[in-house]
Amino acid sequence: MNSTIKHKKRFGDRSDGRRLRTIDPISIVGPFIMPTRIGASNYFKDSIPMNKIDKYIHKKRADGMHGLSAMHILIAAYIRAVSQKPGINRFLSGLRIFARHNIEIIMAVKKELKIDAPETMMKFIFNQNATLHDVYTQFNEKIDEFKDSNTEENNAFDFVAKFLGFIPRFMLKAIIKFLIWLDYHGWLPKFLLNVSPFHGSLVITSMASLGIPPIYHHLYDFGNVPMFISFSAIRRQNEILNDGSVHKIRYLELNITMDERICDGHYYAAALHEIRKYLKNPELLEEPPTTIVHDID
Repeated sequence: MNSTIKHKKRFGDRSDGRRLRTIDPISIVGPFIMPTRIGASNYFKDSIPMNKIDKYIHKKRADGMHGLSAMHILIAAYIRAVSQKPGINRFLSGLRIFARHNIEIIMAVKKELKIDAPETMMKFIFNQNATLHDVYTQFNEKIDEFKDSNTEENNAFDFVAKFLGFIPRFMLKAIIKFLIWLDYHGWLPKFLLNVSPFHGSLVITSMASLGIPPIYHHLYDFGNVPMFISFSAIRRQNEILNDGSVHKIRYLELNITMDERICDGHYYAAALHEIRKYLKNPELLEEPPTTIVHDID
């Protein structure tokens, strides 16, 4: 099954996405009314019982998927939702809305769970037909490679950030303004887009390892990331079941920040329902989607 449609590049398209030309008039005007990503943020909170997820993880670990976690399932569920509701993978740049070519997931990774441990931002790229196994394999391989590395230069982003850190403040401020100007016009070099943690589909972070509930994380005005998911599975709650027994239920809590300009509330709600469906039925993520919906022209 071909998961991608080749679109001929047209004037106004970017290297990381194609400009949408048939969107509603309100979506065209919206960015001018709400020019900043922070000012256009919506916030959503959800809780998913971990019963089925825990059972599924236990079964798959016994089958050889060592280290499988709720994070892998959450990311695979998001990717599957994009395959059916591609509008959540749009982004806004230069006051225009674009459909992203790939699904780009960004997360911070530490070598060790220590305050002073080295940390980097990693980007994982998928297409719309990725399965849970694809997510599990790519994440584990790249994260293990980073954690096993003995070098200080862990990836290209670290190198660029370290280089910029040596530049005097007055020059760095001018350079950042120049990069923002290039990005606004879609002229930012592709190698910078490839390493930038500010350009992508989704930034995801786990609070469980820190022992705290999920936070509402702001979106970055630099770059074009339209969604941030913070999650944790530390909350437990006693609940009375139908038979009258009391059970302690663990919940996967999600706090999501979204750029409301890329699609309307009804569309976002439908996409979030898709994510919920796959979180409650993770076995559906083992096979590629039977159909893939592509975004409008």
